[in-house]
Amino acid sequence: MPYMIRTTDKPDAAELRAATRAAHLDYLRGYTSRILAAGGFLNDDGSVGKGGMIILDTDERAEAEQLIANDPFTLAGVFEKVEIQRWRKVFFNGTDLSL
Repeated sequence: MPYMIRTTDKPDAAELRAATRAAHLDYLRGYTSRILAAGGFLNDDGSVGKGGMIILDTDERAEAEQLIANDPFTLAGVFEKVEIQRWRKVFFNGTDLSL
């Protein structure tokens, strides 16, 4: 059962996020086969928000913890808060998995 990693940026971290984004994306590309979804949060007007989410296909919380601990955004100090939560797929990729 996957884990959802939700991050919230520190106040005024926009420049640091922008400077570290390429390294962050390169890092996550190493997990492409295991990431069910990932992306940054946006404001209603479409501008860059403050934080993001990764849903990692793993049964081990330690793997989700390791992924985010080694993320360039984490290492650069972008995040104010990181939440890791187990996530159940019910509706996924156009399929109702509850049946």
